[in-house]
Amino acid sequence: MKNVIVGDKSGFCFGVKRAVDLVIKCQQEKGKKIYTLGPLIHNNDVINYLKEKNIYPVEIHEIDKLNADDVIVIRSHGVSIEILEKLKKAGLEVIDATCPYVASIQKRVKEYFNLGYNIIIVGDKNHPEVQGINGWCKNTALVAKNERDISSSIGKRVCVVSQTTEKEKNWQNVLDAIIKNSKEIVAFNTICSATEVRQKCAEKLSRDVDAMIVIGGKHSSNTTKLYEICIKNCKNTIHVEKAEEIPMKIMENKDMISIGITAGASTPDWIIEDVINKIKK
Repeated sequence: MKNVIVGDKSGFCFGVKRAVDLVIKCQQEKGKKIYTLGPLIHNNDVINYLKEKNIYPVEIHEIDKLNADDVIVIRSHGVSIEILEKLKKAGLEVIDATCPYVASIQKRVKEYFNLGYNIIIVGDKNHPEVQGINGWCKNTALVAKNERDISSSIGKRVCVVSQTTEKEKNWQNVLDAIIKNSKEIVAFNTICSATEVRQKCAEKLSRDVDAMIVIGGKHSSNTTKLYEICIKNCKNTIHVEKAEEIPMKIMENKDMISIGITAGASTPDWIIEDVINKIKK
């Protein structure tokens, strides 16, 4: 029998659960098709589940095809001021499911940008959360993935925030580089506390098990970071979206007794349970 250990804070985070609950409640109350701006979360199984409930993702370039009274939900990642205005101008009923933690970052960025600070966002420039935050300072922010993105030209007055799912080590490295190049620094460590706990637990767990399974969407930024953390400590780390993807070598290998599991913020409980059941069987 395999010994399965599930890491703390695995699965839906507060912001994702809030967005999923909100959109389902909205559909029940409206009794009609509901749209989300982009996939609500980075998990294909959840997206298909929502489609069964008459909830469909649309992209920003498809907005013109919607009717003026259609309902559109902004996902937990949030959006820029420009996109918010475009949705309202189209006459759509906008339901804002932006994670409150992300909304707080947006407000801080707007405030300090208006005070004349150069904005630096620690994170991935292609991530929708970062793109949305950047839209609250007229897309002028420097997005820094690591300390190599920081130079003496960043300005003397800077305000630094972080993508909520960024690794703590990346945040600290970028902040150290900024301190060497700026005189006046306002820094907000906006990494979500649940993300930090999840990553620290994955770090510790991956050191103590024979194999590690990271569950989450292949396009999920926070899941990818969990995989990067675990693979450094446990060479038998795999990243799967669902139980069917787990290779037989893990179940059949008698040397792999203890199996650690962690899951990204967009992974529902039922997928985690499927993985646990497959391993134990």
